[in-house]
Amino acid sequence: MEEFEKRYNGLEIEPQMQQLWEQQQVYKYVPDQSRPIYSIDTPPPTVNGSLHIGHIFSYTQAEMIARYRRMNGYNVFYPFGFDDNGLPSERLVEKETGVKAMNVPRSEFGRQCIEITGKYEAEFKALWKAMGFSCDWDLQYSTVGAQAQKISQRSFIELAKAGHAYLRKSPVLWCSECQTSIAQAELDAKDIDSTFNYIPFVVEGKTLEVATTRPELLYGVVCVFVNPEDERYKAYIGKQITVPLYEYEVPILSDERVSIEKGTGVVMCATFGDSTDLDWYNDYQLPYRQVILPDGRIAADVPYIAGLSVRAARKEIIRLLDEKGLLLKSEKLTHTVSIHERCGTEVEIIPSQQWYIDVLNIKEELLKAGDAINWYPASMKNRYRMWVENLKWDWCISRQRYFGVPFPVWYCAKCGKPHFADESQLPVNPLETPYHGACECGCTEFVPESAVLDTWATSSLTPVINENTARGAGYEEPFVPMTMRTQAHEIIRTWAFYTIVKSYYHRHTIPWKDVMICGFVLAKPGEKISKSKGNAKLTPKSLLETHPADMIRYWAASARLGTDTFFDQNDMVDSSKRFMTKLWNASKFCLSHLHDFDPGVRPELLPIDRWMVERVQETARKATELLDSYEIGLARHLIDELFWNDLCDDYIEIVKSRLYEPEIHGEAERRSGQYAVFYALLNILKLYAIYVPHITEYIYQKGLKEFVGAPSIHLLQWEKGDRADEDILRFGEEFKAALDAMRKYKSEHNLSMRDEIDRLEVEALASHKRWFEQSMGDLNACTHAREIAFQYHD
Repeated sequence: MEEFEKRYNGLEIEPQMQQLWEQQQVYKYVPDQSRPIYSIDTPPPTVNGSLHIGHIFSYTQAEMIARYRRMNGYNVFYPFGFDDNGLPSERLVEKETGVKAMNVPRSEFGRQCIEITGKYEAEFKALWKAMGFSCDWDLQYSTVGAQAQKISQRSFIELAKAGHAYLRKSPVLWCSECQTSIAQAELDAKDIDSTFNYIPFVVEGKTLEVATTRPELLYGVVCVFVNPEDERYKAYIGKQITVPLYEYEVPILSDERVSIEKGTGVVMCATFGDSTDLDWYNDYQLPYRQVILPDGRIAADVPYIAGLSVRAARKEIIRLLDEKGLLLKSEKLTHTVSIHERCGTEVEIIPSQQWYIDVLNIKEELLKAGDAINWYPASMKNRYRMWVENLKWDWCISRQRYFGVPFPVWYCAKCGKPHFADESQLPVNPLETPYHGACECGCTEFVPESAVLDTWATSSLTPVINENTARGAGYEEPFVPMTMRTQAHEIIRTWAFYTIVKSYYHRHTIPWKDVMICGFVLAKPGEKISKSKGNAKLTPKSLLETHPADMIRYWAASARLGTDTFFDQNDMVDSSKRFMTKLWNASKFCLSHLHDFDPGVRPELLPIDRWMVERVQETARKATELLDSYEIGLARHLIDELFWNDLCDDYIEIVKSRLYEPEIHGEAERRSGQYAVFYALLNILKLYAIYVPHITEYIYQKGLKEFVGAPSIHLLQWEKGDRADEDILRFGEEFKAALDAMRKYKSEHNLSMRDEIDRLEVEALASHKRWFEQSMGDLNACTHAREIAFQYHD
């Protein structure tokens, strides 16, 4: 047994333990049919800059589950990937290089993207390793890698040929800043200050006031709507009304969706101000009048405001209306608008030709799939259900960007029919590879698709990517559904939803059995930590330079699953440091009494030693129940209670006299205490190993490995016992109650815990009399009572 340092130096020790794990290949995935597989679908972090403490919080919780399952007999398949394609990576590269993607050759920009994202991936990987993640890094993948591209392109072709993916020119959600189409799941809501502008529309010499927040769209008005039950306007339904400033006529139509109470009850329908305009456009087959271009500026043929940005155009139209006496009044208001989650730009709706995946026609199937998955916490399923039920758009999967997985499709130059790549060509870039063949119309010229796939169109295939990786590692059994998906709750509408969609279409099954939903880290009430909000100043890298990873990990396991938590560095350091110091010192004490211990010989245990062993097993059983439901924080608190209260506060105080003074208590009694101390320490370390893997490994290597033999504590299994011995547990509680009474008395009388007291009364079951008689040496030694009186009852 090695000599223990006075203090544990985590910053020095942790890299040594990580090196040990790599050398011993402790976490390498090896196919083994004798053990059940536990496969984890981990979110590949988006490569868009540095990570923040929120990433550490959620990813570490999932990593603890991997360790827990490994130490409970499972063959854990734990790959890790990086989501390095698409708009987030583009924006990162544009920020670092100062050059817009559109201003450099596409091939050159792609090379820069691969180079820069590769640098960040290396940093991410180093961070996860420093955190002690038990991944098999040989299973690493990237969503822009050749294999992932092949899988993604094959998925698209299968869906397109089956009619589940389709090409259509129609109005689409559009970000003018990123200049690309986006999906409904990429929308965020934002409250902005604006004005309700009251404008006179004229019908048969009568003025009908229209209140709008988007007067810049006057030129795009195609009709005016009123509620059919609104008595004020019934007489005008079907008549023509003149649009002010531009002086052209549009029809007055009726629709029940118009609010009689809101505004004036008269609503202009422009193409397109919002999703309601789009609904009316589709429902009533209305004409389209172009106002806003894809770059966010006003079309050249729009009088007064051509070429202006939307905001500038709004300001100018309001000025013109006021100047011409057409602004009846203007009211300030705050209202909610849809913005692109990536850049915060207000989203427009403009016509564009895009590829979609049909989701609106399979809502019921997607709801049933959600019901077939186990959601942890269960309440998170409601978020998924609400998202599916409220879908209004099919999934737009094409992006007018530069770096990503290319669409494997070319279009006939004559008739426009799409032609798809052959399976043998994948992965393929149509911009670099010509299509060979002839269209049904006889044309032999083809135009390559220049758009790229939405990054989620590839990330939604991570179970398939993982399956492919597993087969490369020699695992040939069916792999989907995977065992568990872990993710944060804000991407239920994207990553969870899209993966379920793809799994339904391709496999007709659920993608995973369980979903573990983690919470956010908050900077302050209601505000999550994120780089975009500028409140993620303390980076994980800087934290790891000054604090051991185990400190951060211990903090990350402090909350209930799915709940948000605050990050306070001082609180983290105080609680984690106190725990690690206590674990180190308690381990030193226990191991100092094992120099002549023989683990191969189990002595007859005294009752209180039996209680300590049983308490460890009871905690392991209860922690298992919680961790099977992914309640990492609740399980940790149970283990803390065992360690702090039962082992440190009570049992060590009870047994130390026996360990130090066998000449008084007897050698057999010392051997009993040795065994219980050894058992308790080893198994408490195993319980804590999923939370603080470095310090538990180090203690194991220095003091327990020689007794156990396994090269790492992380290759051991939790011991839970077959069933609970409720009787010995009750005895232990009676013993502890006697200690508590003694401590309370001495505290109230300002006595030292070593001071003698005249009398101690102990209440216990009559059936425990013999056990207390066997425990008199321990009771006398730890209470210093001159007389101990027992009150037994049935």
